Amino acid sequence: MFALWSYTVHAQSDSTIFHTYLYNKEYKVYLRVNFNEQDIIIPGQELLGPLPGYLGKERNSFCWPIVSVETNGKKAELLMVNDFGSEDLEATLTQKNDSLYILKQEKGSTIKVPNDGKWQKLPKVLPFVRPKRQ
Repeated sequence: MFALWSYTVHAQSDSTIFHTYLYNKEYKVYLRVNFNEQDIIIPGQELLGPLPGYLGKERNSFCWPIVSVETNGKKAELLMVNDFGSEDLEATLTQKNDSLYILKQEKGSTIKVPNDGKWQKLPKVLPFVRPKRQ
């Protein structure tokens, strides 16, 4: 009986690995994801419907929607498209520990976000932190 309870608790914690808000302070970008339910609505872009998630920029409506995802344990393979639909890329998001995730751009376009009236390229490997309170 204890083994069954232990397995259930472990499975519940696994389901929250990719149901979270993540933030990168240096570039002021964030990820809002729910890869299990795939029910994230991008504010101001409701026309896109529910998605697995998106990468957004602080104080800006520009984003990179995540249009498909495949998870395998603590790693997820993502297909992302900018909100103009003119660029896309494949990336991986990996949970390193309870609060640290790494987004790695693999193939395709480089993620660019608006920054003080210019386009800023994000590094190919970008750490994100899960805030203590969600």
